[in-house]
Amino acid sequence: MQRLIMFLLKAVVGFIGLSLALVVLFKFVPVPVTATMVMDANGINKDWTSLSNIDRSMVRAVIAAEDGKFCTHDGFDREAIEKAIESNARGGRIRGGSTISQQTAKNVFLWQGGGYVRKGFEAWFTFLIEKIWGKRRIMEVYLNVAETGIGTYGVEAGAQRYFGKSAASLSPIEAARMAAALPLPKERSVKSPRGWLARHGNTIAARIGAVRRDGLDSCI
Repeated sequence: MQRLIMFLLKAVVGFIGLSLALVVLFKFVPVPVTATMVMDANGINKDWTSLSNIDRSMVRAVIAAEDGKFCTHDGFDREAIEKAIESNARGGRIRGGSTISQQTAKNVFLWQGGGYVRKGFEAWFTFLIEKIWGKRRIMEVYLNVAETGIGTYGVEAGAQRYFGKSAASLSPIEAARMAAALPLPKERSVKSPRGWLARHGNTIAARIGAVRRDGLDSCI
C-alpha cells in the first residue's frame, strides 16, 4: 500500500511538473502540433501567425460567436455551464458551456471527446493558461490551432483556403462566416453558407460592432 501511495504521489507531482513546463513553453513558442492534427486523416494545413497579423474582426467574431464574457471570466463561464446542464437534462440537442479558454486548453493539451477524466484535465489546463498565458496569448493560440476546415487549422490557413487572402485582410462578414463554422468546420460551409448558417453568420457579423462598442475585446 505504501509503495502504491508513493507511486501515485510521484505520478501526480510528475504530471504537475510536466504540465507546468508545457504551459510555460507554449507561452513563448508556437504550438507545433496537437492531438487532433495528428489524428486527422486529411493531413495538416496550418500557418502560425501572430495575433497582430490577424484582423481584429476575427477576434471580435469569435468572441461574439463563442464566448461573450471572454475578457471578464476566469476561464469558466459558470452561468453558461449551468444553462448547458439544465438544457441537456431536459433532453434534445446537447449544449456545451465551454469558453474559448477551455477550448484552447482542450485543443492544445488534450484530445477530442467527452468524459469526466478529460474534463478534469481540461479544467486544470484552463486554470494554468489563464494564470500563465493571459487572455491575449490564449486568443492567439486559439486562433492558430482551432480547426477551420477539412485538414485545415488556424485562421490564417482558413482565410487562405476560403478567401485566398491573409487573415490580416479579412472583412467582418468573412470573419463572421469563419466563426460561424468553427464548431463544426467539416460540416459547415464558410464560402457559400445557406439557410440557418448564413443567417447565423450575418448575426455574428452584426455582433462584431457590439463587441467593439461594449469593449468585450478590451483584454486583448
